[in-house]
Amino acid sequence: MRTRRIRGAAVVAALAVGAGACSAPGGTDGAGADGKAGGSVVIGVASEPDTLSPLLGYGKDGNSKIFDGLLARDTDLRLKPALAKALPEIGDGGRTYTYRLREGVEFSDGEPLTADDVVYTYETILDPATNTTARSELDAVESVRADGDHTVVFRLKYPYAPFAARTVLPVVPEHVAGRQDPNTGSFNTKPVGTGPYTLVDWRKGEKLTFAANPHYWGGAPAVKSLTMAIVADDNVRATRLRSGDLDGAVLPPDLAATFADDRGRRTYEAKTYDFRAVTLPTAGPVTGDRAIRRALDAAVDRRAMVDRILDGAGLPAYGPLPADDPWYTEDIERDQDLGAARRLLDRAGWKEGGDGVRAKYGRRAAFTLYYPSGDKVRQDHALAYASDARKAGIEVKAEGATWEVIEPRMGRDAVLAGFGSVGDPDFGLYTLLHSSLAGDGFNNMARYDVPAVDKALDAGRRGQDPGTRRTAYDTVQRALVDDPGYTFLTHIDHLYVLADRWDGPSTQLEPHEHGFASGPWWNVEEWRPRA
Repeated sequence: MRTRRIRGAAVVAALAVGAGACSAPGGTDGAGADGKAGGSVVIGVASEPDTLSPLLGYGKDGNSKIFDGLLARDTDLRLKPALAKALPEIGDGGRTYTYRLREGVEFSDGEPLTADDVVYTYETILDPATNTTARSELDAVESVRADGDHTVVFRLKYPYAPFAARTVLPVVPEHVAGRQDPNTGSFNTKPVGTGPYTLVDWRKGEKLTFAANPHYWGGAPAVKSLTMAIVADDNVRATRLRSGDLDGAVLPPDLAATFADDRGRRTYEAKTYDFRAVTLPTAGPVTGDRAIRRALDAAVDRRAMVDRILDGAGLPAYGPLPADDPWYTEDIERDQDLGAARRLLDRAGWKEGGDGVRAKYGRRAAFTLYYPSGDKVRQDHALAYASDARKAGIEVKAEGATWEVIEPRMGRDAVLAGFGSVGDPDFGLYTLLHSSLAGDGFNNMARYDVPAVDKALDAGRRGQDPGTRRTAYDTVQRALVDDPGYTFLTHIDHLYVLADRWDGPSTQLEPHEHGFASGPWWNVEEWRPRA
């Protein structure tokens, strides 16, 4: 048995998501749409992770095919045992969580899983020297210790209501990862886990190929080969799906609709927490003006975006939580009001010029809005946003670029961004809005810094009483109306098209990140070829 003390949480580093090239998977990875080889699947996704190491953030929300967490989620997102053989035993008023591990579980290299692997995983993530995205999410953890080979005990600094859901975090083998620098070691691209699949090949920007793990503790998968083809462009992904080069793909609504009458394929729609929003950096010379931000919030026609861009597959976004979420503050809905937008700008001294664009102290109310090239849904949102803003006298130049171009500009330029986490409101709101994470990669991209919001986020994170937590998150949502750091546009449904030759595909309520881990292939290890 050993006990390790956790060093204090530090600022989270971002896990950037890169766009990939559009080359074919190649080889015999998939059967195409003709369904001749049900044991092989090729999926087209828009992006790939920078790393496959959970120590740096990969798979932290579950559904990794290479790794398992102590717990997992079922179709309805209920927590269920995974590497733990039961849900945790909770004691000391919510400050201790005890997990008892399954016996006989092995990593894909044949070494046994022990409690020391769990301790190593969590300690490494919480070490400030590790460049991980998950550290702030585990702020409540004070220590983690192994009590023998098959028991792990977490001690929390404070009761944290949703802690069990954090333990879907994948567990890595200490005997492999512990011998390397977690930031630069080969484990980041050559992982070893306990999951249903092992990585066979990773050609950056092209594809990742996985093989079924025959020794998987949950039973050997029937789908023996899984390939994730990286195809950044939506139109190219649809074309390759139609040609049979891909078995399935994530698609925007207009392209998914073109497969509606295809009897050999099925369309899946997943409800989500995923929203599209425009980041409005407070350091920007124009977006830093609260009147500009409030005017843009009033000028946008959210309902039209849902109808015209998403073809009804989504909801207007009045804040970071969707209107059908139980934590949503119900009276914050607002319609487009161009009159209110103009009055806000008039009062703030932004005067309309001869070209219809307002100016103040010689500075035009104009800024650039970046969106990732190839993402048609974001492009359409950006163009609609620019059109609405122009009606209020604000000039927004929508410009497509790669993430390599966008990232260095995020501190001062607006971005058509996507966020959203399933489960407890703390999971998505803290990293989106807390000032301690301002400008930390993709966390708090708007550099939002409102003390009352920080206080409410801290109260929501530490609170145990549901009423107290509701009051905290109501405060956050109302503050975003009064002083928006983002213009929230839409909550989008995710649409997937998949060759209809397996039994088992389904969808869950999904986060922003989708396609690679989410989608109807979230449970591919449970699929069976249809006879």
